[in-house]
Amino acid sequence: MRAAVLRNTGDTTLDVVGDVGVVDTEAGFVRVAIKATGVCHSDLSAMNGTIPQPAPAVLGHEGAGEIVEVGPGVTSVAVGDHVIVVWVPPCGKCRYCIGGQPNLCSEIMMSAGFSPRFVLDGEPCFGMAGTGTFCEEVVLPEQAVVKVDDDVPWEIASLIGCGVMTGVGSAINAAKVTPGSSVAVFGCGGVGVSIIQGARLAGAAEIVAIDLVAERRDDALRFGATHAVSPDNLDDVKGEITGGEGFDYAFEAVGLPSTIRGAYDAARRGGTACIVGVGRMEETVSFSAFELFYAEKTLMGTIYGSADVRRDFSRLIRLWRAGRLDLEGMISQKVGLGDINTALDDMRAGRVIRTVVEI
Repeated sequence: MRAAVLRNTGDTTLDVVGDVGVVDTEAGFVRVAIKATGVCHSDLSAMNGTIPQPAPAVLGHEGAGEIVEVGPGVTSVAVGDHVIVVWVPPCGKCRYCIGGQPNLCSEIMMSAGFSPRFVLDGEPCFGMAGTGTFCEEVVLPEQAVVKVDDDVPWEIASLIGCGVMTGVGSAINAAKVTPGSSVAVFGCGGVGVSIIQGARLAGAAEIVAIDLVAERRDDALRFGATHAVSPDNLDDVKGEITGGEGFDYAFEAVGLPSTIRGAYDAARRGGTACIVGVGRMEETVSFSAFELFYAEKTLMGTIYGSADVRRDFSRLIRLWRAGRLDLEGMISQKVGLGDINTALDDMRAGRVIRTVVEI
């Protein structure tokens, strides 16, 4: 089958090949025919080494498709079901799943992530984050798919699989934005505009989008931001909205030390700085011991929007059906798998919110 492969960490392009094999569908696993997959900034992060990913690997992790085969013992889905791929599948049994933090479950993710999903040139080939959706078919653990209604378009379902869940979830699940609050969002790509939509859904009164790129600031206003500024103008709008005290909530969706520090500084005393962007392991952010004590701010991270995908995917679909979550507007373009490298360049240059690859 066709798939887009990262041959080596550090490569700037993927190799689209037509002779990739798929592992057998064993007990507890399902085979999914991928119909659509989003191009997420995390794919770029896997390519450049920000996110550790063994190579060679089929990239992609934001996908949706149809179940075409189930292994022995599978009961939650059947052949013909439409599903969203989950890159942090909850086992349902560990302390995190039982304790209400299934997005922190690593029982399946670690085993699936380090088990080859594909065969390339007769050798094992991994799938990104244990999935790998830049392909025609993939075999996944039963827990790594969530069934959705058949009338949900493939491209809409695919976006929910990562960027939308991460962004909206960071606002409503992780930081728990409250009605009437003030919010700042650093970075207005696909995750950033999803944070903005989540803050709007939560009832924030002011939502300030901060981005270097003017086109992205315009996008942020379309998705619910009340203000959109470059970093140089943030202090002015902070003074206008908060009297200079800072925002109730500040979100970072870039993954750089400078913007993480900026988000912390933008939050008011007693406010919350929520870090959503993925930074490199070797990069650090510094805080003084006194300011952590004196400011009494909450500094938190979130992975996958602190979601329980078994509940939250359906919540997002219902919000989309009700017209309260704009997912169609996030799709900047649709391409075929052969155009994946152009789509990655567009993402790298900040020219698109989301590209959907139709398989």
